[in-house]
Amino acid sequence: MRFQSPSAPFLLLPLLASVASAWNAPSYDGYQLVWVDTFAGPSGQLPNENNWNILDGNLGVNNELQTYKRSPRQVQTSGGSTLQLVPWREGSSWTSGRLESKYTFTPQAGRRTMAEALIRFGGNNIGTKQGIWPAFWLLGDSIRHGTPWPACGELDVLETVNGQLTGYGTIHCNTFPGGICNEPTGRGATVAMPNQDWQRWRIVWDRTPGDWRAESITWYMNDQQFHYVRGDQINDQTVWASLTAKPLFFILNVAVGGNWPGYPNGNTLDGYGAMMEVAYVAQYSSW
Repeated sequence: MRFQSPSAPFLLLPLLASVASAWNAPSYDGYQLVWVDTFAGPSGQLPNENNWNILDGNLGVNNELQTYKRSPRQVQTSGGSTLQLVPWREGSSWTSGRLESKYTFTPQAGRRTMAEALIRFGGNNIGTKQGIWPAFWLLGDSIRHGTPWPACGELDVLETVNGQLTGYGTIHCNTFPGGICNEPTGRGATVAMPNQDWQRWRIVWDRTPGDWRAESITWYMNDQQFHYVRGDQINDQTVWASLTAKPLFFILNVAVGGNWPGYPNGNTLDGYGAMMEVAYVAQYSSW
């Protein structure tokens, strides 16, 4: 179910390596920056709605508890060039924030495409985060045009649950249940996070080989590779294309409860200590 290559297909070296300089998306040797949001703006405002759809309502998925709100209480710029998605307990209910990018991109044949975000989590003790489920991920844009999940394709760059210092990278594809991607679980791998502070999460599509079977998707945390999938492992060109050759869009959200993490308990705390904070989201292409 889980795959990891014996070695990274290439070494990526940032020209701007320090976290302090990364509030602006870093430059990388051999890549051009194509799209970025650095979440500029005063404290307590909604992020740029030219870039993002800010969800408002309960999606009714995964048995999650939260209702997403288009409100600065749940979705706000910090005033320090970051985005804060904040879950709140509202009596017996929960609210939270979710953004979906209006921007879409398609990894180009013959090139490497990279997407990444710099993310940290609120400082609540890990034992007070039962049921909190933040994520940075992508969906195939075809879901907006009638293709059902998971046939649209899904790439989870980062998920973590219950405050655990474990990051999950996963693909979802094909038909439900079972299939090539073992739905609903997906095909994934994990990495140990050093702490809840800033980590850089990246996914790279390598479409340079010229044969879809040799193309690859690779996941990194802070330049450390932790998941790798090749086209010949999926072994279905149509399914592979849904992950590598069709338009994709970004999602940032903090879910609460659901089938995977379970539900909040009496120790679960809400507010900024339970938030996900994002310094930038960026997409690059090789020259």
